Amino acid sequence: MYTDKKRKLWPWVIAAILTAVLLVYGFWLFAGGSRRNAKEEGATALKAVIQNCAQQCYVVEGVYPPELSYMEDNYGLRVNREDYYVTYEVFASNLPPKVTVVSKP
Repeated sequence: MYTDKKRKLWPWVIAAILTAVLLVYGFWLFAGGSRRNAKEEGATALKAVIQNCAQQCYVVEGVYPPELSYMEDNYGLRVNREDYYVTYEVFASNLPPKVTVVSKP
């Protein structure tokens, strides 16, 4: 005689749930890492823009700008202060300024 045995479904349900949890966790890790990389690349790009703007000011005026706000007012520089900490240090008007850009946590 042929009897149809009931298959146990619960191991497959548990395996499906664990797979879904692992996929969501992996996506969460990937998204967090890419967001962090984007902020670091943004900080690097902002630093390059500030240095290029200071260089342009030096070429036009013969001196490096004394403050970051000078470039914002006269050269159209826009700094995202919500996402980045920016320091702009000038030692002398004929030496390039030291620019540091760090992303906020």
